Amino acid sequence: MIILGIDPGVAIVGFGVIEYSGSKFRTLDYGVITTPAHTDTEKRLATIYRELKDIIEKYKPEAMAVEELFWNTNQKTGIAVAEARGVILLCAELLGVEIFEYTPLQVKQSIVGYGRAEKNQVITMVQMFLNIKEKIRPDDAADALAIAICHAHAGSSKISKYYNKKQTYGKVY
Repeated sequence: MIILGIDPGVAIVGFGVIEYSGSKFRTLDYGVITTPAHTDTEKRLATIYRELKDIIEKYKPEAMAVEELFWNTNQKTGIAVAEARGVILLCAELLGVEIFEYTPLQVKQSIVGYGRAEKNQVITMVQMFLNIKEKIRPDDAADALAIAICHAHAGSSKISKYYNKKQTYGKVY
């Protein structure tokens, strides 16, 4: 199963593409989609859409795991991230990729075994799961890979439902 993990943002969108098969991971790609500051919002959102569409068309993921929006104290930033997240969800929906959402707590619990883990602990574990030797940069890409791994670990809850649905109803597209 190919899983696309997304760490949403407006300036930086982290992405990670992994293959999960027989409880083994293989990293296909990871990185970030960036949009320049002081650019009109609609242009930034269009850039996110186009680049994410290219990633989805290249790797053809069967699932996209997205981090749920964590509300911070800056409302303006929160709204911009929510707009970007909407574009991300729309892109996946239009391209027929099933969407799964996870909270930061769920991701940390899945990766480290502790929901309040520090960012460096998460990055270290992601590197171990995926056998990546160098430190994953930027952190947004590591977060996206963590979200993809979290989805793979969802096991009997979401992935089993996905495969049961797929086997019962044919392809989910």
